[in-house]
Amino acid sequence: MAATSLQEALRTQATSQAPREGDYRGASTAASFAGAHEEFSALLTGCGVYDLGFRARISLTGGDRVRWLNGMVTNNIRDLAVGHGVYAFLLNPQGRILGDMFVYNQGEALIVGTDRSQVEKIIATFEHYIIMDDVQVTNLSAQQTTLGLAGPKSRALLNAAGLGVPELHPLQMITPECKCDCGCIQCTVVRGEDGQQESYEIWLGPKDVYKTWNALVAAGATPVGSEALEMQRIAAGIPLYGVDIRERDLPQETEQMRALNFNKGCYVGQEIVERIRSRGNVHRKFTGFVMEGAAAFEAGAKIFSGKSGEDEKEVGGITSVAILPTRSGEQTLALGYIRREVGVPGREVTIGAVKATVVQLPLETAMRTQTEDALVHRV
Repeated sequence: MAATSLQEALRTQATSQAPREGDYRGASTAASFAGAHEEFSALLTGCGVYDLGFRARISLTGGDRVRWLNGMVTNNIRDLAVGHGVYAFLLNPQGRILGDMFVYNQGEALIVGTDRSQVEKIIATFEHYIIMDDVQVTNLSAQQTTLGLAGPKSRALLNAAGLGVPELHPLQMITPECKCDCGCIQCTVVRGEDGQQESYEIWLGPKDVYKTWNALVAAGATPVGSEALEMQRIAAGIPLYGVDIRERDLPQETEQMRALNFNKGCYVGQEIVERIRSRGNVHRKFTGFVMEGAAAFEAGAKIFSGKSGEDEKEVGGITSVAILPTRSGEQTLALGYIRREVGVPGREVTIGAVKATVVQLPLETAMRTQTEDALVHRV
């Protein structure tokens, strides 16, 4: 698996702080620097900086790009303002999910952001549906890479590092005025989608990524690896394509209604999405689970309802698991699918041999605050 541009640079630095490396979302990147728990705490309470080189970007140009992509994905591209983005699914004609993506209107082009693990399938699907349309598809993954920042101090730190960023709406993008001590860089800054936790992406050239990383760390950001990012993702209840969202899944089963627009006109797979909406909900849904202690199960574990014995019935399965440290001990958060009639917030179920409570996604503010306040540092 190919390393990200930042990871290639970090490999050349013979220091005691060299990160442990691992594969994540289609690329080889830093798994951990000082420890996942400490890094996760920085994301919640300060500012963490991390490698997003596993992200890929596809440029769509040509006079038909807006009309054509609007007929391909589940969200509204036709009315997307310049400098803003949306989250969307790409479906097959049977309404199954082929991939997920963020689409940004950059003015002269539409930019599709996805993971490296998805990019080949998405490009192949795009090219299959371009017939007489004036649309050009360009994979920008070798020309650009990405850094990320998250935490309540992230915008202040960007400004301190010399990247002047005003207050932005979720998924809004700008070209900042650069006054970095390390030398000016050409980049784009994008505000993250989650309005409850401030985060940013920095799109930039591979030649600038290491010096920008160093400038952000020097300004006070904590280096964060993929293990802490995965803990953050699960705590926020964000599904990952290929793990929590599979090609067999239907859009409404994933509970990601932010990806769907019901007023935009026809697109591939729309008939199935509309049929589900008109006839009622699907039978299962994606949701979260919380339990005290370290989980005695892994992804793939089955979910049961009812009492042990004859009343016990299989009602779902787990797709992702994270163990978080708290002052009262370890706490496990899990994501997965459960039958809709059982998946009521507050309902107690059994996962493997462990009692768990169903929680609504995204995780309630009280649950997230409790997790943040209860974090302990392990040195």
